[in-house]
Amino acid sequence: VRRGAVVTGIDLSDEAIKKANELKERMNLEAEFICCNVYDTLAHIDTQFDIVFTSYGTIGWLPDLNKWADVICKSLKPGGIFLLVEFHPVVWMFDNAIKEIKYSYFNKETIAEIEEGTYADREAEIENNKSVSWNHSLDESISALLHAGLHIEAFKEYDYSPYNIYTDGIEIEKNKFQIKGLEGKLPLVFALKAKKDISDAAI
Repeated sequence: VRRGAVVTGIDLSDEAIKKANELKERMNLEAEFICCNVYDTLAHIDTQFDIVFTSYGTIGWLPDLNKWADVICKSLKPGGIFLLVEFHPVVWMFDNAIKEIKYSYFNKETIAEIEEGTYADREAEIENNKSVSWNHSLDESISALLHAGLHIEAFKEYDYSPYNIYTDGIEIEKNKFQIKGLEGKLPLVFALKAKKDISDAAI
């Protein structure tokens, strides 16, 4: 927004939207933030965008990536760009301590967990917190975007995370975290760029 973009944000959390609006007012910025299920996005917006961006810790909460990819494609202008940066599905095969493989790399099951705290703050005073998620392989993520009609232009994997979400995370460089004992051995983040065909005006 500070560089002149017209921005719309979507999130399921009413608290996240509330915080976003507080920041918008405090910084005197123009932006729109909508609280809804991402699958229902098209019921809340009637425009298409030059760029759609999905960030860390998003698709694991979605059971159906084909529906997600369809929303993305329909939200883009012809020639529009989709950018995704996400934690790598290999990481979500492990338990929270990254000590043993607990889940399949492939999306074969709904992952239901009861934990103390939250995924964002393990020390939060929240007990018996139940979460439901799905591990989507790279194939599943990329295939969903291709099926929706997007063209993959770039793809990259990284052996570090910009956030220390690990029990034994260590900072190898500023804002670059790896898992102690597994430094440089696992893909921790992946990113891709996709484009909607300029001729897809009817989509």
